[in-house]
Amino acid sequence: MNAVTQLLLRTAFENFIAEANAEAGFARIQELNGQAVSDEALHEALADCLRDGLIREPVRLPDGALQCHWRLELTPRGVAAARALLPTDGA
Repeated sequence: MNAVTQLLLRTAFENFIAEANAEAGFARIQELNGQAVSDEALHEALADCLRDGLIREPVRLPDGALQCHWRLELTPRGVAAARALLPTDGA
């Protein structure tokens, strides 16, 4: 798992990210982490996570909504993968 994929999983685990579109979502991820990551690298990491069943489909049309929304949400498998990335307390 590459560093950007790890960053995406940790960010989704620690934060609720719901934006109007992918560009705003990527900007929010970068803002939360205080580091610049290329949109291409984020797209690749997002595709990897989606393919591996770590996140749910980010583009959604909620019931009654007039437009789609972009949301980064981990699956149970993604939660487990994100937890494995967290530092342990040595206990």
